[in-house]
Amino acid sequence: MIDSRPETRKHIRRVQTYMHRAVNRLVLRAVNHDASKLAHPEVEAFDEWTPRLATMEYGSAEYKASVKALGPALEHHYANNSHHPEHYPNGIRGMSLLDLLEMICDWKAASERMRPSAPAAPARPAAPKYSADFLAGLALNQERFGYSDELREILENTARELGFA
Repeated sequence: MIDSRPETRKHIRRVQTYMHRAVNRLVLRAVNHDASKLAHPEVEAFDEWTPRLATMEYGSAEYKASVKALGPALEHHYANNSHHPEHYPNGIRGMSLLDLLEMICDWKAASERMRPSAPAAPARPAAPKYSADFLAGLALNQERFGYSDELREILENTARELGFA
């Protein structure tokens, strides 16, 4: 009888090597995430529009018009950040699993920015109407980006595993 354990250990080490490769690439993405927003031509537009967007309901007509107003700065951002479906000519279908993971983490962080951290102060507009339900946001983004029910379920499963929902 043959002992399969040495071959299984070899396989485990190979899988670990490949998973470490993925983790290392994710770490680089985390370090460099949205760095283009910190310089011209993006920083000026985001300085103006980020506080406004935080007061709006995600997906509303007002939100969509405001995003459109970001114009060239947002086009530059999408061109330089592959975690956005707009980066690819074929949208979300051009993305890798690493892009998708960075995207869902970005969406989670963005959803937190749209929620008030404290009651409205005199200098702060009224609390936004944004839904606190992250899974509802995934459904809105499914409409926006046209991804399949299957991918939506994968994103929902990932959100739950990461504690986002």
